[in-house]
Amino acid sequence: MKDQPLAFRMRPRTIEEVIGQKHLVGENRIIYRMVKAKQLSSMILYGPPGIGKTSIASAIAGSTQYAFRTLNAVTNNKKDMEIVAAEAKMSGKVILLLDEVHRLDKAKQDFLLPYLESGMIVLIGATTSNPYLAINPAIRSRCQIFELFPLTLDEMKLALQRALDDADRGLGNYHVKMDEEAFAHFAQASNGDVRSALNALELAVISSPPADDGVIHITMEVAEECLQKKSLAHDKDGDAHYDVLSAFQKSIRGSDANAALHYLGRLIEAGDLPSIARRLLVIAYEDIGLASPQAGARTLAAVQTAEKIGFPEARIPLSAAVIELCLSPKSNSAIMAVDAALADIRAGKSGEIPAHLKDAHYKGAKQLGRGIDYKYPHHFQSGWVKQQYLPDALKDAHYYEPKQTGKFEQALAAVYEKIERNKGV
Repeated sequence: MKDQPLAFRMRPRTIEEVIGQKHLVGENRIIYRMVKAKQLSSMILYGPPGIGKTSIASAIAGSTQYAFRTLNAVTNNKKDMEIVAAEAKMSGKVILLLDEVHRLDKAKQDFLLPYLESGMIVLIGATTSNPYLAINPAIRSRCQIFELFPLTLDEMKLALQRALDDADRGLGNYHVKMDEEAFAHFAQASNGDVRSALNALELAVISSPPADDGVIHITMEVAEECLQKKSLAHDKDGDAHYDVLSAFQKSIRGSDANAALHYLGRLIEAGDLPSIARRLLVIAYEDIGLASPQAGARTLAAVQTAEKIGFPEARIPLSAAVIELCLSPKSNSAIMAVDAALADIRAGKSGEIPAHLKDAHYKGAKQLGRGIDYKYPHHFQSGWVKQQYLPDALKDAHYYEPKQTGKFEQALAAVYEKIERNKGV
């Protein structure tokens, strides 16, 4: 067992040993109650890497004494699942931890379903992807879905201290003296990923030569070397990616420059310039829009500059764009207007184009009544003339609702309202 990584060795043996996720495994919480009653149902554990999905599964097995098997939905084939099913038939029940459950193909899924229905296999699916988006409904409907969260700083410290003290499975046989700031770095810089923290801690201990008195001294420098700079938990194709982008846009929409810069920083650390560029341009027109239309052009210039110079300097124009968008007046009138028009069209409300607006630039158009009564606005002193442009079925439709949050749109609103008044004359 000592050949296994520290994070593997320190996995909880019972439900009481699980660190974190108290909303699920704390006393009288749902998974705790299921374990104590030995009434297990299949479940999907959803959350970022290294926060205890496998640990909870192994703790459930340890607490119930049921057979426990681990498979991966991608690398293990149907034959591997048949072996688990055969064992379930012999013993009556097997807990199957299926990692990357969102990657389960139809053949494996169809094989598993009868065993889930009968309860012979208790599936504990583990995934970092949102199960409501990524997992087939046939599996999802047979499982309870539980979201897991990164461990708090205190929980991380508890996990680290437990590993340092445990002489059987952990590092308790080593004489370790750790500087307080190094201990705090292991706990904090892992961003709630206990697996990363424990494995970095083990590396620090076993790679540091003991002093003459046998004491292994772990300094901040050693901690930083062993943990390195933890890469941001950011999968560009995963659920967390879209959560960060969502928080980024909502922070700008909410005019919170500090929050927006934080999420920009996370995207920069992930090296995701294409997503930043696309989202900033969307925000410039979706959320700022007509309240400050020049912000769109300046955002485009900032994005093009960032793409031209690349990271790390790209952070500078991107930051300028984010701050401007945060502090610009906001108007969503453009997107609301076009979406309202699209909603009518998709609901079948379109109608015939008025004859005077139809193309009249071909021989015979006049005989068909095309364009005959069209009034050319430039022939009128005001540049505007009263005539119907919408189809009869929609002639009274209103899609654009001006906002009063920026001087530019206030001016547009005045023109729009004047035209609307004149229509009624």
